[in-house]
Amino acid sequence: MSRYNTPFEIHVHGEVPLRADVSFEQVQEALKPLWKYAGSKSLAAGAASAYEEEPGIKLDVPKHLLQMCWTVPGDEDFRQALDEMCMGLNELAESGAPIEVTFYDADFDEEEGSDDDEARDDFVIYFVGPTPAAIMQVQRDLLVQDMIGLMERHFDGSELGEVVEAVDKLFARRFDALVNSMQLGRPPRGPGGSSGGNGHGGGRKPRHLH
Repeated sequence: MSRYNTPFEIHVHGEVPLRADVSFEQVQEALKPLWKYAGSKSLAAGAASAYEEEPGIKLDVPKHLLQMCWTVPGDEDFRQALDEMCMGLNELAESGAPIEVTFYDADFDEEEGSDDDEARDDFVIYFVGPTPAAIMQVQRDLLVQDMIGLMERHFDGSELGEVVEAVDKLFARRFDALVNSMQLGRPPRGPGGSSGGNGHGGGRKPRHLH
């Protein structure tokens, strides 16, 4: 279906390592929520981004790698498509991977907007993986990377071992709680579990062009 006057331009960016036995048909089915949302009848038809300079959705068969740098016009209901896509990719992923999603306010103009205007941009990281442990591993790695990058402005990297240990303890505690509550089928992801958190205002996140 065609989408006109949609409030957002939604950019999906990430690379997901796939199992060696995964077929194109399986990838197409897992990504059906995306290409169907874009109004297409197949992955091939919907793989192109709304912006020609972006590579769109590509499957690198020799490397068993799904690559996404894809923009589609849409609304808040796109989050449901993302949830469904993550469920599908969990079944195909070889290891944990982050998928960055940015909602750009299509009506906001930085040059013409007044000081009181604020873009409704939103940034969130979704996580996919074959197991909750794999998802938590990539969450942990991103968080450690962000924290070290921030703290190295004030401390030497060799001084940050205790910080990394504290992060590892927090994730070990979360995983134990997940196991004990028998919620292994619901991997943690979204605004609360992402290292990027929710981004509102404060400048617009630049697009990735890889």
